[in-house]
Amino acid sequence: MMAGAEKFVEADNAEAIITRIEHKSRKIESLLKQNKPVEALKTALEGSSHMLRDERCKSANWIVVHRALMAIKDVEGMFSSLDPEYYDILMKYLYRGLSTGDRPTCDQCLRIHEKLTERAGLGCILRSLAD
Repeated sequence: MMAGAEKFVEADNAEAIITRIEHKSRKIESLLKQNKPVEALKTALEGSSHMLRDERCKSANWIVVHRALMAIKDVEGMFSSLDPEYYDILMKYLYRGLSTGDRPTCDQCLRIHEKLTERAGLGCILRSLAD
């Protein structure tokens, strides 16, 4: 789905979206096996639509992003390779991760949140909460 699209993805497209997410998941696993966690995160964030209504699609997309997020060891190094276009999307997923209450996930999300806020500023937080 293109950035800035105003229409929500309807449930009848859910199967096609799930198929795309599964393909993305396989690509991410391949990148992680090649020790390319930042590339895996970029792949996870690409085409991630915050406009999804279908809970299955939201959950499937979160699982893919979560897998890539948890593989990041060098947060500073991640930001030297991550384009600013991903910052707002990443912030939304960090808040999703914090809402899980899972200790390892929350710890990782807080580490990344701190560095992301330093780089992107408070506007990034506000944009993610406003959507």
